[in-house]
Amino acid sequence: MLAAMSFRLGQMVLVMFGISVVAFLIFFATPGADPSARIAGRNASQETLIQVRHDFGLDRPLPVQYGLMMNRLFVRRDLTSFVNRGQRVIPAVTGAIPVTLSLVGGAAVLWVLGGLVVGVLAGATRGTFIDRALMILSLIGVSIPVFWLGEVANLLTQSRWHDTWLFSWVPPLGYIPLTTDPWGWFKALVIPWFTLATLYVGLYGRVLRASLIEMMQEDFIRTARAKGIGERRVLHHGLRTSLVAFVTMFGLDFGALVGGGALLTEVVFGLQGVGKLTYEALQTLDLPMILATVIYASFFVVMANFVVDVVFVFIDPRARDVR
Repeated sequence: MLAAMSFRLGQMVLVMFGISVVAFLIFFATPGADPSARIAGRNASQETLIQVRHDFGLDRPLPVQYGLMMNRLFVRRDLTSFVNRGQRVIPAVTGAIPVTLSLVGGAAVLWVLGGLVVGVLAGATRGTFIDRALMILSLIGVSIPVFWLGEVANLLTQSRWHDTWLFSWVPPLGYIPLTTDPWGWFKALVIPWFTLATLYVGLYGRVLRASLIEMMQEDFIRTARAKGIGERRVLHHGLRTSLVAFVTMFGLDFGALVGGGALLTEVVFGLQGVGKLTYEALQTLDLPMILATVIYASFFVVMANFVVDVVFVFIDPRARDVR
């Protein structure tokens, strides 16, 4: 098992290296693109462009450029924005990470608990009114756009009913650091948590229900029932195996959201997270910032895949025999 995990870690390093190379080539080596023109500004003279290329190493071979960029990004950590002069890329990204982690982490707790409740209850009451009602609600949750739900939540909590007893506790839009004011941090994020989690509760509930119903038809479940094992224990065994698909989805979705996939929620609620930072960098074509956020997002997606592989070993004993 230890050898398999070491092999997976080696694969992660290779994947991250490949992603960094591809991202660098796309942003800095695309034919027709000249990063020095963006740094120097409009109507810059040829002498200025030549000086900028020399200062930033853009006049050297691509492998050397890549090495210099990665050195400034990860070793020296002094790579600065091409748009906001003097703003260092790494501090900007690391400053946005707690915001995104707070948003996605809280929403993940809600959608995992909600998905488990919906999936297990619907699977255990298959074909009944409860099952149909839960599936209808899940379909509604999956169908509601996050940005629309967020705007409606803001309209109700920040404008229409903000002065009433129901939502007078909701603070203005923005992020309050956990270390500064824990209660304020919770109040600022509780509405975004429910907004982001609504989609995933319905999605995970439907997936878990389908997986659980399929698993309850397996031979080992029939054998357990034939031996007289109680229905609650049978459901427990079926649920444990059904969680494989659930965990796979969670790992991929959590990694993508932490990597910037929660962009719409961050923009709607005024949260300066990684997603919003990436969005602003794309608007201004701030190449160093885009490169840093892409590598950051890729790291979380790759790491999430690794964690999912490890969790599989504990959830499904059959995975321990895979070589």
